[in-house]
Amino acid sequence: MFTKSLGAAALITLLSLLLASPPPALAQKALIEPTPQQALAMLKAGNARFLAGEPLREHQDAARIQLADISNQAEYAYATILSCSDSRVPLEHIFDAGIMDLFVVRVAGNVAQTDEVGTIEYGLAHVKTPLLVVLGHTRCGAVAAVAAAAQGNRLTLERNIPPLVEPIFPAVQAAMKAHPQVKGAQIVPYAIEQNVWQAISDLFLMSPATREMVTAKKVMVVGAIYDLAHGKVRWLPQDQVAKLLQAAEKNPKRAMKPTVTIN
Repeated sequence: MFTKSLGAAALITLLSLLLASPPPALAQKALIEPTPQQALAMLKAGNARFLAGEPLREHQDAARIQLADISNQAEYAYATILSCSDSRVPLEHIFDAGIMDLFVVRVAGNVAQTDEVGTIEYGLAHVKTPLLVVLGHTRCGAVAAVAAAAQGNRLTLERNIPPLVEPIFPAVQAAMKAHPQVKGAQIVPYAIEQNVWQAISDLFLMSPATREMVTAKKVMVVGAIYDLAHGKVRWLPQDQVAKLLQAAEKNPKRAMKPTVTIN
């Protein structure tokens, strides 16, 4: 009788564990935390599948939806992405990702100001993604509008748009300075890339928590450009990120307190 009771108790315990735990295939990150380099490799592989027309479309079924309802996203998401809001840049599609894979921050012009930086900090420190990608894209309307204004063209915009795109002006000006022979709309591709660097620079200046995580190699920050015409993500030189971090650490205007207490 004692043996039977023990067997029943063990069976009940086993069933409880199985019901409480997600299937192994759905709990990959919970079991194996990817390094920043592995997370980047996952995004690159996903974009390669998207380009080849051979997406796996994993983590998009009913089981994943149900799992999301009972799970902590920190156990699954492997990358935070700051991108433009443009509807032509469908992030989960271009990286062949699914539910709970990406922590996404979207805003016109992929700028990094208070709301975006705070959301990024949440993605890195609380969702615990080991990778941040700042993703610009070709033919960006926000950058094109700022480039036109910076070259003396008069624009009439709704009242809340100018302060939204204000952070793009330094990127356009830097592009114009680096390529003085390029005029008109031809400056836009250069400004789009510079705007990625500008967002990373702004992030480092505003977020001591991000600087600390990158310095400790807990997080990697990467810049990239998505090509609307071909669907390919072009990854920007990683050494430039290191230079921007060093510049931010030397800037007397950098934010210094990584956390605050709220009641």
